[in-house]
Amino acid sequence: MIEVHYWPTPNGKKVTILLEELGVPYQVVPVNIGRGDQFTGDFLSISPNNRMPAIVDTEPKGGGAPIGIFESGAILFYLAEKEGRFWPQDDLRAKYEVAQWVIWQMANQGPKFGERGHFSRVAASAGDQSYAQRRFNDEVHRLYGVMNNRLYDRRYLAGDDYTIADMISYPWTVSWKLQGIDLDEFKHFKRWFEELSARPAVQRGMAVTAGTPEDPATVSPEEQERRRAILYNQRARPAPAG
Repeated sequence: MIEVHYWPTPNGKKVTILLEELGVPYQVVPVNIGRGDQFTGDFLSISPNNRMPAIVDTEPKGGGAPIGIFESGAILFYLAEKEGRFWPQDDLRAKYEVAQWVIWQMANQGPKFGERGHFSRVAASAGDQSYAQRRFNDEVHRLYGVMNNRLYDRRYLAGDDYTIADMISYPWTVSWKLQGIDLDEFKHFKRWFEELSARPAVQRGMAVTAGTPEDPATVSPEEQERRRAILYNQRARPAPAG
């Protein structure tokens, strides 16, 4: 069984899309990142960067103790390799064609799209954000162009076959409208996006929840303050004593 420590964000949905495509049984373990569950000791023992998603494979290939893995790219590599699907292993060129696009997503698309979202939501009391907003709006536009140019002469990001490179990149693009993107400007990306959006396993993976959404009205002022203190302006956690 695969335990998926999860919250329904683009990073979490990368993993559920692959699991749905593989048809592998899995159990969602909610990690409410708005409440601060990612800072609990149990979660940090799996994901020391206090970020979800993470998985625990209770039945690893070859047997032995359960394996915990954090970072969505590493999780997709692990699951695809274990199941022998969506990441070629025997063809060196094909293997690294996929690997480089998975890492492209982790190093470029995810962080830049996330920063764009962050600076678009910053309160006016934080000061002038116009430079940051312009920088990350431009980066998001540039990265859509990278995908569009990649897809003009191939069906998928890594070539003719649908792989984890596509699955890891898709969830961050579903908010294209909020990101200020005109799909008609990127017709090759649009063709790819529409094809992936029609896949039943992608639809199922995107629909995975982590329980009933919290009603903000039920959160006390004291709890709101506690959450603000741990979620914002995070700095290094001290190492354990001794």
